[in-house]
Order: sequence, then C-alpha cells, then structure tokens
Amino acid sequence: MIKLLRYLKPYKFHVVAILALLFTQAIAELYLPTLMSDIINKGIVDGDNSYIWQTGIRMILVSGLSGIAAILATLLATKSAVGFGTILRKEVFHKVEEFSLNEVDKIGTASLITRTTNDITQIQQVAIMILRMMLYAPIMSIGAAIMAIKEDSGLSWVILVVIPVIAVVIGLIMVKALPLFKIIQSKVDKLNLVLRENLTGMRVIRAFNKVEYEKVRFDKANEDLTDTNIKVNKIMSILMPVLMLIFNLTTICILWFGGKRIDTGDMQVGSLLAFIQYIMQMMFSILMLTMMFVLVPRAQASSQRINEVLDTELEIKDINRTKNGSSMQGYIEFKDVTFRYPGAEESVLENISFSAKPGETTAIIGGTGSGKSTLVNLIPRFYDVEKGDILVDGVSVKEMSQETLRKKIGLVPQKAVLFSGTIKENLRYGKEDATDIEIAHAAKVAQAESFISELGEGYDSYIAQGGNNVSGGQKQRLSIARALIRKPEIYVFDDSFSALDFKTDAKLRAALKGETKDATVIIVAQRVTTVMDADRIIVLEDGKIVGMGTHKELLQGNEVYREIVSSQLSEEELA
Repeated sequence: MIKLLRYLKPYKFHVVAILALLFTQAIAELYLPTLMSDIINKGIVDGDNSYIWQTGIRMILVSGLSGIAAILATLLATKSAVGFGTILRKEVFHKVEEFSLNEVDKIGTASLITRTTNDITQIQQVAIMILRMMLYAPIMSIGAAIMAIKEDSGLSWVILVVIPVIAVVIGLIMVKALPLFKIIQSKVDKLNLVLRENLTGMRVIRAFNKVEYEKVRFDKANEDLTDTNIKVNKIMSILMPVLMLIFNLTTICILWFGGKRIDTGDMQVGSLLAFIQYIMQMMFSILMLTMMFVLVPRAQASSQRINEVLDTELEIKDINRTKNGSSMQGYIEFKDVTFRYPGAEESVLENISFSAKPGETTAIIGGTGSGKSTLVNLIPRFYDVEKGDILVDGVSVKEMSQETLRKKIGLVPQKAVLFSGTIKENLRYGKEDATDIEIAHAAKVAQAESFISELGEGYDSYIAQGGNNVSGGQKQRLSIARALIRKPEIYVFDDSFSALDFKTDAKLRAALKGETKDATVIIVAQRVTTVMDADRIIVLEDGKIVGMGTHKELLQGNEVYREIVSSQLSEEELA
C-alpha cells in the first residue's frame, strides 16, 4: 500500500492542508474538556456566572472552528483519494495496454478487470480513511493522553494498562483476519471469471442446455465468496464488543479511583470529568484506528495485486535505437524462426524460413493446430520468437518500435472483434481521419456495402458490444474493411473468410486484388479455394514447413497439400 502512495504526489499540497486542518481540529477538540473543567472548577464551584458565560462562548467558538476544519479536511481528503484512484486506474490500464498476449494470459482477463475496478475501489476507500482518520486518530490519541496526564498524573497508570490490552486484542484478531482478506480478492476473481464466461458464452450455454449447470457453477463461486466473507466478519465482529467492554471497564476504574482522589482532596470534580473525556477521546481514537485495521488488510491485499500488475516486467519492449529499412516497403522475411508458448514443453513453430514481397500474396494452409495463427501473430510482435528472427523491410521487428511496426500492418484477426459504437466509428478504428468516401470505398471492397445499406441508419447504425447484433460473416467483412481503410504496407488475413459463403468469398478476393496490388498480403485459410490463386502457398504440419510453392506445384509434388485439397475438392475440380 505504501508503495502506491507515490501516486498521491499530485495532491501533496492537499495532504499538507489536510494535516494542518486535522491538527487544528484535534487541538480544538482537546481544548474543549479543559474549558468544561474550568467551568465546573472555577465557574460553578465559585458561583461565577460571568465566567461560565465567557467560557461557554469560547467553547462554542472552539467547536465551530473544529467543525469547519473537519468539513474542509473531509472535502480535501475525498478529492485527493478519488484523484488517487483515477491515477491508479489510468496507470494500470496503460500498463495492461503494453502487455504482450502472454502477460495477459498469465494474470487472466477476469483478474485484470477485478484489479482495475474492485481492487482500486478498495484502495481508494482506504485512502479516504487514511487521509481523514489515520492521520487524525494518532494526533487525538497522543494529545488526549498528554492532556489526561496534565489533568491528573495520579490516574495516568490507567493509560499504561489499557493501551497494551487493546493492542493485544487487535493484534490477535488481525493475525486471524489478514490471510482471509487476501483470499477474498482471489474469490472475487473467480466469481468475475464465471460471470464473464456466462455473459460471453450465453448462446453456447443455451444451445447445449447448460443453463442449470452454469447456475450451479455460479452459485458455488458465489457461496464460496460468501462463506469466506462471513468467516472474516465473524472474526471482526468479536473486536467491537471486546473493545467496548474494555472501554466501559476503564470508565468504571477511573470513576472508582478518581472518586477516592476527590475524597482525599487530591483531585477536583471538573478535573475528573475532563480526565474521563480525555480517556474517552483517546480510546475512541484507538477505535477509529481499529476500524481502519478492518479495511487496511483488504486494501493491502488489493494493493499487492495492483503492484503485481504495475511491477510486471514487460517481455516485449521497444529499444532505444532504430535502423533504416530497405527501400522495399512491406517486405517480410522469417529467418529460422522457432517459437514456443511460455510453459509449453514443445515448440509450436520450428525453423520457419520464408519471405513475402510487396505485390505478392503468400498463403498459409495446414491442419488444425499446425501453427498458422501463431505464425502470423509473430509478425506484429504479439509474441517474441524463441530463436531466429523476423525482418520487416530488412529490419528486425525487435529493433523497431511497436507503434512503427504495427502502423505497417493491417490485421484481420481469426476472431472478428467489433466495438460498441456505430459502423462508421468501427471502420475509423483503422484510420481516425478517414473520410466518408474512404469508408464507403473500403466497405465496398470488403463486400459490406450491401448489408450496411439495408440497415436503418446505414453507416451510423449501432454495433452492439462484441458485434452481437450482426452475423459472423458481416463481422468479418467489417473487420476486413477496417484493415483496408488503413492502406497498410502489409495485410494479414488470419482465416478471415471462413464465415463467408463461396460467392461472397470469390467476389471479395477479386476486389482485394486491385486494392492490395502494391502491398504484401499474407492469408491464413482453411479453404483451398481461398489460397489457390496465391503467388506462394506455405504448407504447415506440426509447426514445420512441409511444402512451399504454387497451387499447381504443390498439387503435383506435396502429399500433405494434396490430401488437404482432395478432402475439399472433387476429382473433377482437381482436374
């Protein structure tokens, strides 16, 4: 938690002002029992009404000052803590944006959502409490103890007995509760994961009649979280009754021994009442700190999770040097590339070597799990290779900034992803300043113009989250249009035609030829008809290149390719 407080730096003047205001409030409140003692000892005992009125007015003014200081301190504390939370959310989001896909997988999407929302909210709430109470309570408890001793040092032994007892009680309870607070946040992650999977997989769940199964799964995660919360609250519920018992016993002790001191003339009535008030102020300040201890362990667990994100060492970094590329824009070369996913025993790709030039189409085909999508994900550097190198325009992708590299690439991912907003906004994701003419042209090439025109508001039609209000084929065509509008040097189509019918597929590929004639085109596909016209076809099997050439060359000399073709085309079509 302390490590995160560096993000409070923009509010350092607020913090200084809060300290000053809290100090003012504490001094004012500590002064009140002394004034009350003076009213009793000097005003009531002596029958001096004038002194009573004068001191009473002073008490009102001091109380007013205390109230104003408290209000201002609360306002500044709230503003600082909310700003602190805003900065934390921004830092976590920006850090996650820099993560490689491996780092996202390592922590988990559901956990990252929980950390950015629930965990930071926990920290923000505690930040308000720290600024408002944790600074005020020590001032009050120490000040009250000093003032109590000043009123009557003969009863000061009560303080020396009470404080260690309270400390032991709080310590024992915290030792039991702290580990459970950490567990709670991991269980919130689990609940978030189950809920997220249910919402995103609703169609599959209903199609397989698994609604009841998912209800049981959610109830199990929910009950698990509930049981842990109940366990923690049972432990914490012991704290308040025990502390109140200690407070009441302390008050009885003070009255008992204070009464004896009044009988012997060693203490005045006003001083006894003031002493009791000071002890109560001290003990309620300790109670405030105790309430903080209820929240701090959970915030501490949350802060550890936030620090885990912020302190993650990025696997993919930009280096502080750049090299000039070749004059051929969009040239890609794989040099003996080997890649395995972190933690995997076997490589996904082994000794991959090929080149792709501008004006050419390179197609990649192979069975499921052969490494096709992994290969194209290495080009925009979503992952770093284990061995070998990938060159773009003659420069290693590791020696280019990620922004520069990705500006060269128009990627259409295997799973079409659309964002909530209008069609126009989704297409402009590829180019922010795209004109309406550019948008319409890209949609026309991607064969999306026809269905867009049928929608009520055309390009201003709304796309739901994840594109759930359009079909799979429509999503793919919009994704392709988004890449086309960018006019990149390199096009990567990762199985981007799978949801299209054969007629639309053929029309789209014909339109793409004219649009991408000067660019490097890489197509990953399952359909042979999609790759037949490519200048170069790479056949993958178990992460290795087992064939490379044109359709005719591979058909004649590559058994793996021929098997793929024969499984999709008839003998007449083969002929």
